[in-house]
Amino acid sequence: MKFKILRFKKLRSTNDTARRIIRNSNLDYGMIITEIQSHGRGQYGKKWISLKGNLFVSFFYNLENISLTIKQLTKKNCLLVKKLISKYYKKKIIYKKPNDLLVNRKKICGILQETVKRLNKEFLIVGIGINLIKNPIISNYQTINLNDLVNKKISKKKIETELKNIFEKNFKLNKSK
Repeated sequence: MKFKILRFKKLRSTNDTARRIIRNSNLDYGMIITEIQSHGRGQYGKKWISLKGNLFVSFFYNLENISLTIKQLTKKNCLLVKKLISKYYKKKIIYKKPNDLLVNRKKICGILQETVKRLNKEFLIVGIGINLIKNPIISNYQTINLNDLVNKKISKKKIETELKNIFEKNFKLNKSK
């Protein structure tokens, strides 16, 4: 199965848009991409600082035939993003529960998962923010970006495609037989 790509210039939040699309369409899976988020969200209602040039994506899919728990999916989805980043950065990347990826104790990625129902179906939304080219300034929390780590510019389009491929492959593996 292929995730349908829905691309936007500017959104309040990719997760909010995914929620709206789930409730107002018949799509069972998709990938929301935006250049800018004005009100990105993190865990526990914290604001996700969305600097232009970084990656803002949300996947959504029907949980009907998924055999993993939400907690298992959270870890799995973090590890999928870690797998993508490790293609570029070969040193240690730490998965910090419940949803962050760190390099040298600095945040490079945050993931926000939410569930939503449409009729009798439950969906998972997986919002992913990766610092590709800029570091947000967060008090008491250091951040880093992928381009600085590898000392070269990495194509955002390439990262989007690779992330989509990783999630599509994983989506097939999680489907019940």
